[in-house]
Amino acid sequence: MKKFLVTAFLFTVATMAFAQAPAAGAEVWTSGRFLAHLSLAIAAAGCGLGQGKAVSAACEGIARNPQAAGDIRTTMIIGLALIEALVIYALVAAFAIR
Repeated sequence: MKKFLVTAFLFTVATMAFAQAPAAGAEVWTSGRFLAHLSLAIAAAGCGLGQGKAVSAACEGIARNPQAAGDIRTTMIIGLALIEALVIYALVAAFAIR
């Protein structure tokens, strides 16, 4: 996973470094807009990883103790909603920067 994140980061930096100048009349991206989109992408990726881990742990917990399935499911859904709220906060911040 670490290699993937480093590769993705280096690809992003290389794309910025070797970008060509915009054509005449083309929209120019400011660094603030780019960073807003990049932060939203990172937040969404982190949300996906966190939700996957939460669901995996909940499924494992239900498999180990089927009698507690209702409590585990309720707690998992509340946790997933809170994780998703963090991405919504990043989206609002991205719109505020734009």
